[in-house]
Amino acid sequence: MKAHYPAQDVPTGGRPAGARVEGAVVSEAKDRADALSATALLNCLIREVAQPEPGTDTNADTNADADHVVHRLPETGRLLRVRAGRRPSEPCVRTGGGWLPLTFEALVALAADELARRTGVTNRTVVGEMTASRDVIAALQEARASASPPEDPYLRSEQALLAGHRYHPAPKARGTGAPESWLPYAPEAYARFPLELLGVRADVVAEDGDLSSLDALTDGAAPEGYVPLPIHPWELDLLHADGLPAFRDGRLLRLGPAAPGAGRAVATSSVRTVYLPEADLFCKLSLDVRITNGNRRLELRDLLWLRTVGELLAPAFAPLPTAGFLADRGYRTADLGGQHAYEGFAVIAREGLRPHLPPGVTPLLAAGIAEGFPGNPLDGLTPERALDWWQRYLDHLVPPVLHAWRAHGLVLECHLQNVLVGVDGAGLPERVVFRDHEGVRIVAERHRALLDRYASRGPAPVLDEAHGWERLAYCLVTNNLSEIAGALADRHPELAGELWPRARAVFAGYAAEHGGPAEIRALLGSPHVPAKTNLLLRWLDVDGADARYVPTANPLY
Repeated sequence: MKAHYPAQDVPTGGRPAGARVEGAVVSEAKDRADALSATALLNCLIREVAQPEPGTDTNADTNADADHVVHRLPETGRLLRVRAGRRPSEPCVRTGGGWLPLTFEALVALAADELARRTGVTNRTVVGEMTASRDVIAALQEARASASPPEDPYLRSEQALLAGHRYHPAPKARGTGAPESWLPYAPEAYARFPLELLGVRADVVAEDGDLSSLDALTDGAAPEGYVPLPIHPWELDLLHADGLPAFRDGRLLRLGPAAPGAGRAVATSSVRTVYLPEADLFCKLSLDVRITNGNRRLELRDLLWLRTVGELLAPAFAPLPTAGFLADRGYRTADLGGQHAYEGFAVIAREGLRPHLPPGVTPLLAAGIAEGFPGNPLDGLTPERALDWWQRYLDHLVPPVLHAWRAHGLVLECHLQNVLVGVDGAGLPERVVFRDHEGVRIVAERHRALLDRYASRGPAPVLDEAHGWERLAYCLVTNNLSEIAGALADRHPELAGELWPRARAVFAGYAAEHGGPAEIRALLGSPHVPAKTNLLLRWLDVDGADARYVPTANPLY
């Protein structure tokens, strides 16, 4: 007989399903926020920590059924039961009296206990982030209820990610501050706002690349001897700009909101990157806020390599008729002495969508397609059309990623938030556009001369071949394709057995056409693919760029 923890050993906070706490009014927004947050934490626990418990009698009480699965938390020995599926839910812990439903707070306490015993580390900060992320989701729901979503389907897809990263323990944490400080800039609340405009005295301007698109935004607003610099209004607050000496001695001027002709900036899924539809321009801005695994201030090391990464990407995409990459044209900042200010005032000018889209093609964020939004092209498809959609998505997405790796020694960060899908009038994929130079990695063995030439710049965005392929397999298979396939299978369960054989055929076909690269053969022959350990990364406070992985079942196998 299996041993079970008695009820008194369960972290406090559990209550029977459906029970009401006397005198408490639990809002619908909080209930949904609890459910979404629990799903994200369960995904992390199941992927990174828990072990399947074979042969467990889930029908030991009347609340169990065949739809539930049981996992063991190895350090504490606790048994965790969840409703199975792409979005696990209804967490319960086994006690002497049966399965005890867990509130979100109790699930967090259970996870924290397991992680502390596993790692020897107690991390109250991450516990606070999990709860704060839940509170942010609740606040976002309330804000959405009184706001109007954008009419443009592209912007709706960018602003659809209420739940955020489904495999991160605190996907929506927004650092410190009351909701009033960040809600005006939240994409999930359909935010659009004017950028703030600074004037930077010419002798302290630092920049590289083509910044003409930034200059065009300002409509001559900067006085003589100054260069215009857009900045996120939230970042101005975070930098405590009013107290900075540079504003007192004239190196920086506050010019107010950007010129009306620039249009209002629309917050995109990453929060710090905004889109200006009238100018067809993206501005990637610094934001001193931890979002998921890292502070979102633009880092010096990435700024210094921006142009070189662009020069490597250009020939990789030049011959591809149905794929593109949004180029980061350059950056501008104020060099006030010290790295913190250099990074905090930085902005990257990223080209817009129109040069990459044929007439009649509408861009949509892949993450939005996976999550769902009004106008999602996956909605309403017949099974036959769903298979067509999947096939075209595979044909447009997979070969460019493998081509960049094989022919150019580049690892694209092709996860869901960095892929735009151009769909035709029938909603079928017609083009794929990648973005974000910062996520690209250079394969060291393939670019040794270039890396030696620019060694004085400091740390390069580089990985060796083994770790580069691991990152690529995670982004492409585990993060991207698995979520899109899951969204299709949710709508058409009868197609579940047909989706991955088609994906395998695309990988195998590319390999056959290009001499059978060993990495692709190994991928198709492996029972596992890498999955990023976001929960353990945060618990151990590891830099988000230093990804670590665990094996998960390979759907291509």
